[in-house]
Amino acid sequence: MKVLVIGGGGREHAIVWALRRSAKVKEVVCAPGNAGIAQLARCVQINGGDAADVVRLAEQERPDLTVIGPELPLSVGVVDELTRRGFRTFGPTQAAARLETSKAFAKAFMHRHQIPTAAYERCTSIDGVRQALPKFKQAVVVKADGLAAGKGVVICANHAEAERAAAEIFSGALLGTAETELVLEEFLDGEELSFFAVCDGKTAVALAAAQDHKRVGEGDTGPNTGGMGAYTADRLLSAERRDWLLTHVAQRVVDGMAAEGTPFCGILFCGMMLVPQADGSTLPMVLEFNTRFGDPETQAILVRLETDIVDIFEAAIDGEADKLQIRMRAGGSACVIAASGGYPGKYVSGLPITGLDSIRDRDAVVFHSGTATKDGSVVTAGGRVLAVTSAAENASGGDSPLQLALAKSYSTLAKISFEGMQYRRDIGWRALRDGL
Repeated sequence: MKVLVIGGGGREHAIVWALRRSAKVKEVVCAPGNAGIAQLARCVQINGGDAADVVRLAEQERPDLTVIGPELPLSVGVVDELTRRGFRTFGPTQAAARLETSKAFAKAFMHRHQIPTAAYERCTSIDGVRQALPKFKQAVVVKADGLAAGKGVVICANHAEAERAAAEIFSGALLGTAETELVLEEFLDGEELSFFAVCDGKTAVALAAAQDHKRVGEGDTGPNTGGMGAYTADRLLSAERRDWLLTHVAQRVVDGMAAEGTPFCGILFCGMMLVPQADGSTLPMVLEFNTRFGDPETQAILVRLETDIVDIFEAAIDGEADKLQIRMRAGGSACVIAASGGYPGKYVSGLPITGLDSIRDRDAVVFHSGTATKDGSVVTAGGRVLAVTSAAENASGGDSPLQLALAKSYSTLAKISFEGMQYRRDIGWRALRDGL
């Protein structure tokens, strides 16, 4: 089988890595790929955000399966165009991807289908924002409606901050381009959880759960990023909570999208907040949906996946998700992001990376997020540069699998360097606090 993967980040490196472990896969082509992916696949330079460019590549390569990694190709209808031409493609249509590409659509959809989420208001002007703010407590979240590469969500301590953030979103000062709509949302406090389900248009099946670390600084401080690390653990999600999320969130999404004529096929990423209740329990509330694998959660999940990833992709395409038997390696995993100095603000690219040649798979897997090759050497080429990832099973000693996985990731990261490299040293701190 020949597989085409669209994308060039750490998520796509992990997907390519998993594909190469499948006995069904003979060749992988990745567009555009990166320096790490090039060690496993043939990389082709294209614009993944241009549907015509992707179609031309597919017609040239004639893949048996195409997998869409990032959100931009989904937003421009790449899946629609490839499917129309008979290519078996994993990912949602442009209409179904609105669950991610439009915050306003997603909130209205959740309201229509009784999916638990925070109270909200849609606003198309700063005057609308001023009129809506009194409906909220002082803490409020301001979200740009469209895709914003992880930078379109601003958590505001009071209404004055929220009005300033909204003004920057409408003017283009925050994101570089002016938005015409935004969402004001009730601030929810608690712990976040990323829940992933495989969907085939009719059925949602649990894949895995992970916890991401969005803030750039230790102790969850500083601005939001695309994700500075993630972890998984057997006890992160109980069977009861998994079933609740499947029933009350993922399956309701699948049923609702089918009822509205836009069946959802692909990976549904449910970004949840576990809100503490007076009785000591927690109530899961949806913060957002993504309509593809997350990054860096994918890296942490796929190093534990035992089921052939091709079987997952094909079951979603063929409407047979209900037949899937998803198996995960026992234990835990950890992914730590090595980022460029200055990220998520301005940073310098093209810096040499040293130490990569000393890493062996038994230590950890170093997925490349933002790298390139220059004069035969690997250099930085993005804000998030590397995703150092490892998994561990139960050991006879006192350390948990997650502790062992974290130790392997951090010891591996210590062998790697580039000018200005930054990373969080407290990935998994909540789980360690809770004894996971």
